[in-house]
Amino acid sequence: MATLDVLVLEGDGIGPEVTAEALRVLNRVGKFANITVNLEHADFGGVSIDKHGEPITQAVLDRSLVAHATLMGACGGPKWDALPTDKRPEKGLLRLREHMEVYANLRPAKLFRALADASPLKAERAAGFEFVVVRELVGGLYFGKPRSVQGAPGQRVGVNTMTYTESEIVRIGKIAFETARLRKKKLLSVDKANVLEVMALWRDVMTQLGKTQYPDVELSHMYVDNAAMQLILRPTAFDVLVMENMFGDILSDLSAAATGSIGLLPSAAIGDKLALYEPIHGSAPDIAGQNKANPLAAIMTVAMLLEHTLKRADLAAAVNGAVEDVLDAGARTGDIAKPGEKVLGTRQMGDVVLQALERRFA
Repeated sequence: MATLDVLVLEGDGIGPEVTAEALRVLNRVGKFANITVNLEHADFGGVSIDKHGEPITQAVLDRSLVAHATLMGACGGPKWDALPTDKRPEKGLLRLREHMEVYANLRPAKLFRALADASPLKAERAAGFEFVVVRELVGGLYFGKPRSVQGAPGQRVGVNTMTYTESEIVRIGKIAFETARLRKKKLLSVDKANVLEVMALWRDVMTQLGKTQYPDVELSHMYVDNAAMQLILRPTAFDVLVMENMFGDILSDLSAAATGSIGLLPSAAIGDKLALYEPIHGSAPDIAGQNKANPLAAIMTVAMLLEHTLKRADLAAAVNGAVEDVLDAGARTGDIAKPGEKVLGTRQMGDVVLQALERRFA
């Protein structure tokens, strides 16, 4: 019998609620597939600040290195916004990613056929789009140095630095090319090579990598401002996109909006040895604790865990299929419901997904 050790960081806001539904699905899959699932829960984000004075403790960082996978809910909220930047919940997430050396963030975006009306895009423009954003996760502006705010009031200067080494570009490029090779063998590299030297290097390295190691994958390039526009105008034209950290942060959220709800997008942050899984939505403190949050992104994040950590694409397909089944059957949380449609709570949506999963396992 296989064993899966998961470090669970529910975090803040709706994090505990959506993670609870994801874990119900993971445990059910474990029983079906004869996998022993061991869960270790730990404080993270604002909850950790309140209890321990920091967004993530060294003990939790150390645990992330020995678990087979780390599953996160959400972090942050207005309660902690006044703290210094290096003390906020989000800083804990950056520290975790850096500590685990998870440098590639896979963010799939898909418009489910049952939710075509939920997308703000016209149906004829958006129908059937499905692509993956591969975001570099531990470099760029979010990690570059020097970084500071200096000077007297009225004369302050803020500094951040975008830095990428050739080896960092190569390793994220390999993940992107390998992902494209398993799909339609088309890869779009997004940059701003016309004005940023670091992005000119990015483009050159991606081009050489494609020529020398992935001649079977069609590589193209696009400036980030045009990519943002084209994702709205022609979302079906894309399959796999690779980009630096901040560009990926922004464009993946834009992609989420095109699906109709940010509550529908999972993600996996992977490195050479470890992986961190998290839905891309925030902590939504305005609906926390009210049984209103959409748990589907968290549930599909478990599917990514099954695929990338356990290498069980069959189990991942069963979970994703169950999600699609319930959407096709009309199950809706408040964020994706049309006026007059029945609205399910977080727990109730988890219930119907589990029922659909049972039917697939039968």
